[in-house]
Amino acid sequence: MTRQAELKRTTKETDISVRLTIDGGGASKISTGIGFFDHMLDQLARHSLMDIEIAAKGDLHIDQHHTVEDVGIALGQALKRAAGDFRGIVRYAAAYAPMDETLTRVAIDVSGRPFLVFRTEIPQAKIGAFDTELVREFFQAFAQHAAITLHIETLYGGNSHHIVESCFKGVARALGAALAIDPRQKERIPSTKGML
Repeated sequence: MTRQAELKRTTKETDISVRLTIDGGGASKISTGIGFFDHMLDQLARHSLMDIEIAAKGDLHIDQHHTVEDVGIALGQALKRAAGDFRGIVRYAAAYAPMDETLTRVAIDVSGRPFLVFRTEIPQAKIGAFDTELVREFFQAFAQHAAITLHIETLYGGNSHHIVESCFKGVARALGAALAIDPRQKERIPSTKGML
């Protein structure tokens, strides 16, 4: 069974198409109109080994908020759809992502229960044209709509680019590990409840 999904989400603010394959090779084709955000989504694909295609058009003449948040919503929905009933997954995973002077710790539970803990301070308000306050907004929308518990904590760091990139790479590594199929339980749901 191929774990993949395609999704289109259109509102008065954004028009987004997502294609996602969980068991991919880390290929990406990203176009949101926000250069740094595209770079981070490339990292998410590459280091999770998911194949991700995103085409987003948003009201960037207002600001970046709607585009970034709605991409998080659509990507989360696509991931949840691709994962199906979560049968056979490892479920829990964690990763440390160092980037030069920065270290971020990420823990994930693919639980069906959406929750975000985001303990990361980003010194600069902007990286290029990107509004750094939207990093949390993206992960909030993604966790909510993927129905995962996601903890992100930057333990230390100084450079804003490094901090944000370590968050995305850490999430990618943990997510790829959590969604991997455990051969010891590939036909079972990883919960004593029998469902997630």
